[in-house]
Amino acid sequence: MPQQDPKARAKNFEEVALGYTEEQAIAEAKRCIQCKKPSCVAGCPVEIDIPAFIALIADGKFEAAAAKLKETNNLPAICGRVCPQEDQCEKVCVFAKKNDPIAIGRLERFAADYEIASPLHPSPSLMERGMNPPKAEKGVRIAIVGSGPAGLTCAGDLAKMGYQVTMFESLHQTGGVLSYGIPEFRLPKRIVQFEVDGIRDLGVNIQVNALIGRTLTIDELLKQGYKAIFIGVGAGLPQFLKVPGENLGGVYSANEFLTRVNLMKAYLFPEFLTPVKVGKRTIVVGGGNVAMDAARCALRIGSDVTIVYRRSEEEMPARDEEIENARAEGIKFKLLTNPTRMLGKDGWVSQMEVIKMKLGDPDESGRRRPVPVKGSEYLIDVNTVIVAIGNSPNPLLPREIKDLKVEKWGGVVVDPKTGQTSIPYIFAGGDIVSGAATVIEAMGMGKRAARAIQKFLS
Repeated sequence: MPQQDPKARAKNFEEVALGYTEEQAIAEAKRCIQCKKPSCVAGCPVEIDIPAFIALIADGKFEAAAAKLKETNNLPAICGRVCPQEDQCEKVCVFAKKNDPIAIGRLERFAADYEIASPLHPSPSLMERGMNPPKAEKGVRIAIVGSGPAGLTCAGDLAKMGYQVTMFESLHQTGGVLSYGIPEFRLPKRIVQFEVDGIRDLGVNIQVNALIGRTLTIDELLKQGYKAIFIGVGAGLPQFLKVPGENLGGVYSANEFLTRVNLMKAYLFPEFLTPVKVGKRTIVVGGGNVAMDAARCALRIGSDVTIVYRRSEEEMPARDEEIENARAEGIKFKLLTNPTRMLGKDGWVSQMEVIKMKLGDPDESGRRRPVPVKGSEYLIDVNTVIVAIGNSPNPLLPREIKDLKVEKWGGVVVDPKTGQTSIPYIFAGGDIVSGAATVIEAMGMGKRAARAIQKFLS
């Protein structure tokens, strides 16, 4: 797929991947052999009819392809950008056995972007186009708590079923991690807004600045007539290294840093004077997609960035594409290295002590366990540290709900097939259940919960 030149994009927040042209999309779609028993569909958590939408692209029917996608996927323009297709639908594509698989994700993005740019859709809002949203025929009220990928998917599917759905978002902007966690150069905010407007067009009432558990309690929602509740509040509690000096100035969690950059628009400095101090030298600790996002944001703000990760590149959980993009943009990697303490000057971090690691036997994750090399400590000069080693489920709401069963690590206990919790009328999905995972996995949980809620209510 065409991309911005690495040297140019390292200095801006414009989208890196530029998307297929019509000619490229048709050519790629025509590679698909339309398997009679397509394994790619089974690899999709939101059950897209992949061969059907690809066939429509091959025939030049781009609007129809977008419509086919939206039969089961409420957020195709988002999925086409951030879904790890290489580990799901593309992994089981028949072509993947000997050649490159069909670029399902890129084709999905193409169809969704074609709809967004189409003259038939001059505005993303039905109301602005003088059209009426579908009617909530059933007259039954359902509350969705959280407007991330799980909540948006559950809300959209329930609205299509004819329910009266209200979504509550604690922040001033909808989208959850799609808005505050994923950078503009990977997922533009206009794309998130278009997809959210699509959910609103289905008749979903969206209320922002509404923190359920504080602004409204679950009991108050029940008194207002809601018959079922879906909780999709994500994993917003950052994990830390627990090393000396971690409370020095200039040390961020990736959550805080990315929220300041994305939702508070620090990337538009000086137009937006968001307080996000990034010095000349930044270290990002971690090897996942969040670490890559934080590192690439710090680079664009003007810092020299190094990623410190305790395992080798082979064990990095980040997508290969994100690692390659980060390296092409000039980000350095210190692998098999782990922080042991941070040193400061005048209350601000100035150095990080690290220790070299070697790989031992595999641990419970299946990856080889990193083991410290005794006596190998050394110091690195640093002005900013961003800790990106994972998140735990947001504990605020589960603590407020009596009799809600929660795992020791904080995740809400659910039936994996339905998302139903220990309280029959409460369902949950996304990172609040699984811990930090992918956008598409959260969407799959939202979709399964919507079907289960319909069955519960009927």
